[in-house]
Amino acid sequence: MTTTENTPDIRLVVLDMAGTTVADGGLVERAFDSAARELGVEPGTADHAEKLDHVRATMGESKISVFRHLFGGEDRARRANAAFEKAYGELVDGGLIAPVPGAREAVEELAADGRTVVLTTGFARVTQDAVLDALGWRDLVPLTLCPADAGGRGRPYPDMVLEAFLRTKAAEDVRQTAVVGDTSYDVLSGVRAGAGLVAGVRTGAHGDDAFRAAGATHVLDSVAALPGLLRGAAG
Repeated sequence: MTTTENTPDIRLVVLDMAGTTVADGGLVERAFDSAARELGVEPGTADHAEKLDHVRATMGESKISVFRHLFGGEDRARRANAAFEKAYGELVDGGLIAPVPGAREAVEELAADGRTVVLTTGFARVTQDAVLDALGWRDLVPLTLCPADAGGRGRPYPDMVLEAFLRTKAAEDVRQTAVVGDTSYDVLSGVRAGAGLVAGVRTGAHGDDAFRAAGATHVLDSVAALPGLLRGAAG
């Protein structure tokens, strides 16, 4: 763990899903293959490899934004996104996701300590709901957000974090918010929102160097370590 300052009194915790609280075993890349084929990009080609590199680099960003970058026009981007969401949803329905070890328990501990937890994602609502249903997490937290719930802008914009702050009214100051995710985009969204604690976790797409470069105040092995960190800060 690294830290740059004392941890503030955290009342609101905004957690990413895939890679942070949800282990999806590389399903994003498998679903991307379906999206790429829909647009005529075949696996094994240089074009596919270049686009897949961009998908990996931008894990955490709103998926429609990624496809706008990769495929240009809005119609093509929406075709790719629809194919991606369909493929990912089918993989989820096939039982190919699971909670990150200790993630559900961490959420429950945070709630028991009086903190409000919100789950966020770069996926569309239909995919987020499929993940929540597959894990039995519909009632785990009081609020879940996707980019469309925050006006359409996903990470690295701060909008979902600020939407969580406004909707829950759990904190008096944005500095009483913690933002945790497995990508530099999660970290950057938290920094831009003014969150008092912004942590990267080592269970997903990006590593320590990317987290530090984006401005993380902490790096954790897993979200499972978060309740103890916050209890230590409050003690």
